[in-house]
Order: sequence, then structure tokens, then C-alpha cells
Amino acid sequence: MMSKQKKFYVVWKGKQPGIYDTWTACQQMISGYKNAQYKSFASLEEAQKAYNHSYQAYKGRKKKSPSLSPAKIAAIGPINFHSIAVDAASSGNPGKMEYRGVDTQTKKVLFHIGPFTQGTNNVGEFLAIVHGLAFLKLHKSDRILYSDSRTAISWVRRKKCNTKLRPHPKNKKLFELIARAESWLKHNDYTTPIAKWETAAWGEIPADFGRK
Repeated sequence: MMSKQKKFYVVWKGKQPGIYDTWTACQQMISGYKNAQYKSFASLEEAQKAYNHSYQAYKGRKKKSPSLSPAKIAAIGPINFHSIAVDAASSGNPGKMEYRGVDTQTKKVLFHIGPFTQGTNNVGEFLAIVHGLAFLKLHKSDRILYSDSRTAISWVRRKKCNTKLRPHPKNKKLFELIARAESWLKHNDYTTPIAKWETAAWGEIPADFGRK
């Protein structure tokens, strides 16, 4: 008889929110708790990412296909390792947010900014791309830049951080950085190609925090 695959349980709202590695432990946190929010995941990495998002982002979400067909992967093509990869992580929406850029092949961290309070993941992704563009221009590099956020890529191309986040004393520094990034885009030309990181074919982007 085959053993069941181990699961990890995220409790967003319960007696003690967190990640649990048994259903029994999860039950103890949600039993008798009104409107408890929880969900199971196939790996600890998935659970960590989910925990740092909101429950609403995962409620009712269908499981993705575990992999693409060889033909689809071949159509996407290989990773261009003459590149840098950027990503952001946000604990809550809004919540503590940070972003970084790494060498795609070695995963050496090239820059790491934050955390900021009252930020969002999309804002972080936007700032990460702009920082990466400025970094590559400063170093006169011909590498490309990878981001896994279509939203942030579109914002960069429009030279505008189109966030619904509102200014607040707690995120003042973050909005100052957003203004600087938008100004940089409006006053600087760049030749760096911005490419979409194909997570379904290549796995998580190298800059991933493992907990966004």
C-alpha cells in the first residue's frame, strides 16, 4: 500500500496562525474558531509562499498542472543565463515588503532593498525591475532582465506604478522610492530587454524569496 504524500497546512486565521506539518496540529488551531482560514499544500515551499499572501488569494484556487509537456517547454526555449533576475516578497497585502536582484546562474545577490512597511508585492516587483534596469545601465551591462510579474512589467513599460496602495505615514519612504523610480524611467533611456520568467517551464525565479 502506497503511503500518502505529506502535506503542509497554512492557518491564516485561527488560534495561532502559522504553518503546520500535520492535519492534527492544524485541526487544533482551527477547531472551534469562528471563520477559520486554512488550506493544505503539497510542499513546505508552497505553504510558506501562501502564508505570506492573503487567504483570499488562495481560496478556491485550482491546483496547477504539475508540469508542461516537453513540446511546450521546447517552444518556450532555454533560460538565458546572461541575465539577472528580480523578485519581491510581501508579508500581507499591504504588509512588509522587500525586493532583490540576483545573478540568474549563480544566484549571487546583486542588490537587496527593504523591508518597507505597508507595501505590496506588485509595488516591490515594479521597483525591483527599475532598480535592475538602473543597475545594468550603471555597469554598462548587456545582460537581459527577468521578472515573473506581468503586471510589474506592464507598469514599467508605461513608466507608471499603477498601484491602488494609498500614501500613509508608514509607507512614506516607499512612495518616495516609487516617485524616484518613475522619474528614472521618464528621464533615462535603456536598452535592456525585460523578459518574462517562465515559471511553469523553469521553476521559481532565482531571485525568489521562498516566502512571498
